[in-house]
Amino acid sequence: MPVQPYLFFEGRTEEALQFYTQAVGAEITMLLRYTESPDPASCPPGSAHKVMHANLRIGEGMVMASDGRCSGQSNFQGFALSLPTRDPAEAEKFFNALSEGGRVEMPLAKTFFSESFGMLVDRFGVMWMVMVEPAPAV
Repeated sequence: MPVQPYLFFEGRTEEALQFYTQAVGAEITMLLRYTESPDPASCPPGSAHKVMHANLRIGEGMVMASDGRCSGQSNFQGFALSLPTRDPAEAEKFFNALSEGGRVEMPLAKTFFSESFGMLVDRFGVMWMVMVEPAPAV
């Protein structure tokens, strides 16, 4: 049974979805707006066209997202999304794309556990750990 992160972008979900589609080749597999809800009370005032729920496939993983209460104040703390890659070139490509407009916390570098590992906070405040997956032990 997989655990799937659910991110609340508080009004910037559509922008985030487009960014991740371009940055890491993510695929939007579902998008539901507040206008589609059978319960009009669930819609924050002035937010009818905002994203109530979305599914975003990144590689083999699924991330869910919403504009939540559309407060404009997303707060992502205490976790990071880990993005395993096949090789250093792919790690660099994704790392550079995700860090555009964000902040590099730890540049990509060889570590004792990965050929290439780095950490960043993207333009939406989400922390990412990008790494080349270690070769399986034989």
